[in-house]
Amino acid sequence: MAHRVLRRYPRTMINRFREVTQKFEYLLVMDFEATCEKNQVLNPQEIIELPCAVLSTCDWKLKDVFHTYVKPRVHPTLTPYCTELTGIMQETVDNQPYFVDVFSKFCEWLTKEGYFDTPEKSSFVTCGNWDLKIMLPSQCELDGIILPDYFKQWIELKHTFSESTGYYPRSLKNMLARLNLPLKGRLHSGIDDVYNIISIILALKERYNTQFKITSSLATSAINLNNYNQIEVRRNVLNKEM
Repeated sequence: MAHRVLRRYPRTMINRFREVTQKFEYLLVMDFEATCEKNQVLNPQEIIELPCAVLSTCDWKLKDVFHTYVKPRVHPTLTPYCTELTGIMQETVDNQPYFVDVFSKFCEWLTKEGYFDTPEKSSFVTCGNWDLKIMLPSQCELDGIILPDYFKQWIELKHTFSESTGYYPRSLKNMLARLNLPLKGRLHSGIDDVYNIISIILALKERYNTQFKITSSLATSAINLNNYNQIEVRRNVLNKEM
Protein backbone atom coordinates (compact mmCIF):
# COMPACT_ATOMS: atom_id res chain seq x y z
CA MET A 1 0.00 0.00 0.00
CA ALA A 2 2.87 2.38 0.84
CA HIS A 3 4.28 2.26 -2.67
CA ARG A 4 0.92 3.40 -4.07
CA VAL A 5 0.97 6.46 -1.83
CA LEU A 6 4.53 7.34 -2.88
CA ARG A 7 3.54 7.35 -6.53
CA ARG A 8 1.42 10.44 -5.88
CA TYR A 9 4.46 12.56 -5.11
CA PRO A 10 7.41 13.77 -7.20
CA ARG A 11 10.22 11.24 -7.23
CA THR A 12 12.71 13.60 -5.54
CA MET A 13 10.42 14.05 -2.52
CA ILE A 14 10.83 10.38 -1.65
CA ASN A 15 14.57 10.86 -1.07
CA ARG A 16 14.28 14.45 0.03
CA PHE A 17 16.54 14.11 3.04
CA ARG A 18 19.18 12.00 1.33
CA GLU A 19 21.64 14.18 -0.57
CA VAL A 20 21.75 13.15 -4.21
CA THR A 21 24.96 12.91 -6.19
CA GLN A 22 25.01 15.45 -8.98
CA LYS A 23 25.75 14.29 -12.51
CA PHE A 24 27.83 17.32 -13.41
CA GLU A 25 30.49 19.44 -11.73
CA TYR A 26 29.29 22.58 -13.49
CA LEU A 27 25.92 23.78 -14.76
CA LEU A 28 26.29 26.25 -17.63
CA VAL A 29 23.13 28.34 -17.64
CA MET A 30 22.20 29.95 -20.97
CA ASP A 31 19.38 32.11 -22.29
CA PHE A 32 19.60 33.62 -25.79
CA GLU A 33 17.73 36.68 -26.94
CA ALA A 34 16.99 36.97 -30.65
CA THR A 35 15.56 39.35 -33.21
CA CYS A 36 11.78 39.25 -33.19
CA GLU A 37 8.61 40.95 -34.36
CA LYS A 38 5.16 41.02 -32.84
CA ASN A 39 2.67 38.47 -34.21
CA GLN A 40 5.09 37.08 -36.77
CA VAL A 41 8.25 34.98 -36.98
CA LEU A 42 11.27 36.67 -38.55
CA ASN A 43 13.08 34.58 -41.13
CA PRO A 44 15.74 34.15 -40.05
CA GLN A 45 15.80 34.99 -36.39
CA GLU A 46 19.28 35.96 -35.21
CA ILE A 47 20.87 35.80 -31.77
CA ILE A 48 21.49 39.27 -30.32
CA GLU A 49 22.49 38.37 -26.75
CA LEU A 50 24.57 35.42 -25.56
CA PRO A 51 24.91 35.02 -21.78
CA CYS A 52 26.28 31.95 -20.01
CA ALA A 53 26.82 31.71 -16.24
CA VAL A 54 28.73 28.85 -14.63
CA LEU A 55 27.30 27.39 -11.43
CA SER A 56 29.45 24.95 -9.45
CA THR A 57 27.60 21.98 -7.95
CA CYS A 58 30.41 21.53 -5.44
CA ASP A 59 29.57 24.67 -3.44
CA TRP A 60 26.56 25.96 -5.44
CA LYS A 61 28.25 29.29 -6.11
CA LEU A 62 28.64 31.26 -9.31
CA LYS A 63 32.07 30.55 -10.80
CA ASP A 64 32.22 32.60 -13.99
CA VAL A 65 30.14 34.47 -16.58
CA PHE A 66 30.43 34.92 -20.34
CA HIS A 67 28.16 37.65 -21.68
CA THR A 68 28.06 39.64 -24.88
CA TYR A 69 25.65 41.21 -27.32
CA VAL A 70 25.66 40.33 -31.01
CA LYS A 71 25.10 42.43 -34.13
CA PRO A 72 22.46 40.80 -36.35
CA ARG A 73 23.62 40.41 -39.94
CA VAL A 74 20.48 39.72 -41.99
CA HIS A 75 18.12 42.03 -40.10
CA PRO A 76 20.53 44.59 -38.60
CA THR A 77 17.79 46.97 -37.44
CA LEU A 78 15.94 45.83 -34.33
CA THR A 79 12.17 46.16 -34.37
CA PRO A 80 10.48 48.38 -31.76
CA TYR A 81 8.83 45.22 -30.40
CA CYS A 82 12.21 43.51 -29.96
CA THR A 83 13.59 46.47 -28.02
CA GLU A 84 10.44 46.69 -25.90
CA LEU A 85 10.52 42.96 -25.13
CA THR A 86 14.24 42.48 -24.44
CA GLY A 87 15.35 45.96 -23.40
CA ILE A 88 18.15 45.74 -25.99
CA MET A 89 18.65 49.06 -27.75
CA GLN A 90 19.82 49.50 -31.33
CA GLU A 91 23.01 51.22 -30.18
CA THR A 92 23.73 48.24 -27.91
CA VAL A 93 24.17 45.88 -30.87
CA ASP A 94 25.44 48.30 -33.52
CA ASN A 95 29.07 48.18 -32.37
CA GLN A 96 29.12 44.51 -31.43
CA PRO A 97 30.71 41.71 -33.48
CA TYR A 98 28.68 39.35 -35.65
CA PHE A 99 27.73 35.92 -34.36
CA VAL A 100 30.62 34.14 -36.11
CA ASP A 101 33.17 36.05 -34.03
CA VAL A 102 31.13 35.91 -30.82
CA PHE A 103 30.60 32.16 -31.06
CA SER A 104 34.29 31.58 -31.78
CA LYS A 105 35.24 33.50 -28.62
CA PHE A 106 32.59 31.67 -26.62
CA CYS A 107 33.90 28.26 -27.69
CA GLU A 108 37.47 29.38 -26.96
CA TRP A 109 36.35 30.38 -23.46
CA LEU A 110 34.69 26.99 -22.89
CA THR A 111 37.86 25.23 -24.05
CA LYS A 112 40.22 27.43 -22.03
CA GLU A 113 38.24 26.82 -18.84
CA GLY A 114 38.06 23.09 -19.56
CA TYR A 115 34.32 22.78 -19.03
CA PHE A 116 34.04 19.89 -21.45
CA ASP A 117 37.36 18.14 -20.82
CA THR A 118 35.35 15.07 -19.81
CA PRO A 119 31.82 14.11 -20.93
CA GLU A 120 30.20 14.57 -17.52
CA LYS A 121 32.07 17.62 -16.30
CA SER A 122 29.48 20.17 -17.45
CA SER A 123 26.05 20.51 -18.97
CA PHE A 124 24.16 23.46 -20.38
CA VAL A 125 20.88 24.40 -18.70
CA THR A 126 18.11 26.24 -20.51
CA CYS A 127 14.53 27.28 -19.76
CA GLY A 128 12.76 25.43 -22.57
CA ASN A 129 14.30 23.67 -25.56
CA TRP A 130 14.20 26.59 -27.98
CA ASP A 131 17.70 27.93 -27.26
CA LEU A 132 19.69 24.79 -28.11
CA LYS A 133 17.24 22.78 -30.20
CA ILE A 134 16.08 25.58 -32.49
CA MET A 135 17.93 28.88 -32.20
CA LEU A 136 21.57 27.85 -31.96
CA PRO A 137 21.46 25.18 -34.72
CA SER A 138 19.62 27.56 -37.08
CA GLN A 139 22.08 30.39 -36.32
CA CYS A 140 25.05 28.09 -36.94
CA GLU A 141 23.50 26.89 -40.20
CA LEU A 142 22.95 30.50 -41.26
CA ASP A 143 26.62 31.33 -40.63
CA GLY A 144 28.11 28.06 -41.90
CA ILE A 145 29.34 26.97 -38.46
CA ILE A 146 29.71 23.32 -37.47
CA LEU A 147 27.95 22.89 -34.13
CA PRO A 148 30.25 21.30 -31.48
CA ASP A 149 28.92 18.09 -29.96
CA TYR A 150 28.70 19.48 -26.43
CA PHE A 151 25.82 21.73 -27.53
CA LYS A 152 23.77 18.72 -28.65
CA GLN A 153 22.39 17.69 -25.26
CA TRP A 154 21.30 19.74 -22.27
CA ILE A 155 19.16 20.07 -19.14
CA GLU A 156 15.76 21.65 -19.83
CA LEU A 157 14.75 23.31 -16.58
CA LYS A 158 10.97 23.16 -17.00
CA HIS A 159 11.18 19.37 -17.34
CA THR A 160 13.41 19.16 -14.26
CA PHE A 161 11.06 21.49 -12.37
CA SER A 162 8.14 19.24 -13.26
CA GLU A 163 9.93 16.10 -12.08
CA SER A 164 10.83 17.77 -8.79
CA THR A 165 7.57 19.52 -7.95
CA GLY A 166 4.92 17.57 -9.84
CA TYR A 167 3.88 20.77 -11.66
CA TYR A 168 4.80 21.61 -15.27
CA PRO A 169 5.47 25.36 -15.54
CA ARG A 170 4.49 27.55 -18.47
CA SER A 171 7.46 29.90 -18.27
CA LEU A 172 10.37 31.27 -16.26
CA LYS A 173 8.03 33.74 -14.56
CA ASN A 174 5.70 30.88 -13.62
CA MET A 175 8.55 28.93 -11.98
CA LEU A 176 9.61 31.96 -9.94
CA ALA A 177 6.03 32.45 -8.76
CA ARG A 178 5.58 28.79 -7.81
CA LEU A 179 8.74 28.94 -5.71
CA ASN A 180 7.93 32.39 -4.25
CA LEU A 181 11.16 33.80 -5.65
CA PRO A 182 11.60 37.48 -6.56
CA LEU A 183 12.28 38.47 -10.15
CA LYS A 184 15.82 39.78 -10.60
CA GLY A 185 16.14 42.52 -13.20
CA ARG A 186 13.70 42.30 -16.10
CA LEU A 187 12.21 39.38 -17.97
CA HIS A 188 13.65 38.71 -21.45
CA SER A 189 16.96 40.32 -20.68
CA GLY A 190 19.18 37.33 -21.41
CA ILE A 191 21.60 37.92 -18.56
CA ASP A 192 18.81 38.67 -16.07
CA ASP A 193 16.97 35.53 -17.15
CA VAL A 194 20.15 33.54 -16.54
CA TYR A 195 20.38 34.82 -12.98
CA ASN A 196 16.71 34.02 -12.41
CA ILE A 197 17.26 30.50 -13.74
CA ILE A 198 20.11 30.11 -11.24
CA SER A 199 17.76 31.19 -8.43
CA ILE A 200 15.34 28.46 -9.50
CA ILE A 201 18.12 25.85 -9.67
CA LEU A 202 19.27 26.71 -6.16
CA ALA A 203 15.73 26.58 -4.82
CA LEU A 204 15.08 23.19 -6.42
CA LYS A 205 18.30 21.83 -4.97
CA GLU A 206 17.57 23.21 -1.51
CA ARG A 207 13.88 22.38 -1.27
CA TYR A 208 13.58 19.23 -3.37
CA ASN A 209 17.09 17.76 -3.36
CA THR A 210 16.92 17.84 -7.16
CA GLN A 211 19.43 16.00 -9.29
CA PHE A 212 20.19 17.89 -12.50
CA LYS A 213 20.56 15.48 -15.41
CA ILE A 214 20.23 15.54 -19.19
CA THR A 215 16.64 15.86 -20.35
CA SER A 216 16.95 16.88 -24.01
CA SER A 217 19.10 16.47 -27.09
CA LEU A 218 19.12 17.27 -30.78
CA ALA A 219 18.58 13.57 -31.43
CA THR A 220 15.11 13.81 -29.89
CA SER A 221 14.05 16.22 -32.62
CA ALA A 222 13.93 13.54 -35.31
CA ILE A 223 10.21 14.29 -35.71
CA ASN A 224 9.09 16.59 -38.53
CA LEU A 225 11.62 19.33 -37.79
CA ASN A 226 10.05 22.07 -39.91
CA ASN A 227 6.71 21.77 -38.14
CA TYR A 228 8.45 21.45 -34.79
CA ASN A 229 10.48 24.60 -35.42
CA GLN A 230 7.37 26.63 -36.22
CA ILE A 231 5.54 25.33 -33.14
CA GLU A 232 8.48 25.97 -30.83
CA VAL A 233 9.11 29.48 -32.16
CA ARG A 234 5.46 30.44 -31.66
CA ARG A 235 5.43 28.83 -28.21
CA ASN A 236 8.60 30.72 -27.29
CA VAL A 237 7.05 34.04 -28.32
CA LEU A 238 3.92 33.29 -26.31
CA ASN A 239 5.93 32.27 -23.24
CA LYS A 240 8.04 35.41 -23.47
CA GLU A 241 4.88 37.53 -23.39
CA MET A 242 3.61 35.83 -20.19
